[in-house]
Amino acid sequence: MDFLLPSAKHSFEVMTMLPFLLSLMTAVASFSIFLSIKSQGDTPKNTGIRALSFLVGLLALVSLLWGSLKRFWIVIPAGEVGIVETLGNIEPQTLDPGVHFLNPFTDELITFSTRLQDIKETVDTTSREGLSFKLDVSLQYRIDPAKAQEIYQKLGANEEEIIVSRFRALIRQVTASYSLQTIYSEKRPEIAQTLYQKMNEQLKPLGFVVEEALLRNIILPDNIQAAIQSKVALEQENQKLDLEITKARKEAERKKVEAQGISTSQKILSDGLTDKILKLKAIEAQQKLAESPNSKIIIMGNSQGNTSLILSDEK
Repeated sequence: MDFLLPSAKHSFEVMTMLPFLLSLMTAVASFSIFLSIKSQGDTPKNTGIRALSFLVGLLALVSLLWGSLKRFWIVIPAGEVGIVETLGNIEPQTLDPGVHFLNPFTDELITFSTRLQDIKETVDTTSREGLSFKLDVSLQYRIDPAKAQEIYQKLGANEEEIIVSRFRALIRQVTASYSLQTIYSEKRPEIAQTLYQKMNEQLKPLGFVVEEALLRNIILPDNIQAAIQSKVALEQENQKLDLEITKARKEAERKKVEAQGISTSQKILSDGLTDKILKLKAIEAQQKLAESPNSKIIIMGNSQGNTSLILSDEK
């Protein structure tokens, strides 16, 4: 957010008053010379001096009037609002972009940018374990134009220092609640969202609107980064082994169920094959074989109920 610095605010008054005073002095001096020369008589020399002094005085008077008119109006560019201070008091009306007429007794004009601002910081912070690291972060915010007067009265012209100090303190507070590994891996979006919420809670009452809090980069010491990467690799390997073990267990369970099914099926089939069914199946087979046109030798079963032996005698 770009405020006019104290020197810039002072220059507003100097740039309007200095030409005004110079024009006034020049006009008074020129017309004084014109009147004094006129009383000495009309000589060619006096006439030239009178004409020159009158012309200079006229130009100074025009400049004086133009400077006076300029002091009564100001142009606020797009993307800014203006605060007017008159005789040490802040005017109640905020100046929106456009042309505005000013009080002749205006002391200062302070402009506030209403555009989106982006603060980038690299903060030294610590994790829950007390490990130190650096965090590259960004805070995007803007002012509420309706609260520009309140911001100027409470914070003055250098509000960025207050916002940055709050932002740094919140970063250290939030990261202290997380382990370094989670900050480095899956918790980055959660940390950014927490920073956004807390900064918005603190800055909104002051007249600022927080748009976004971003974690751009996490800078770890080399030894810590190598240790974290080794730990992550080991965890990934363990997860792979756990997956293979789970897969093997499921395969063993599948084979067990399959074997139980085959055993049950065989038991059911065995229980259903009685002597009568076997004899019936043998008779049916003998009947089909006897009806076949091929020559064959049939040895009938014995009295114990054994099935017949059929031998083919094909040529």
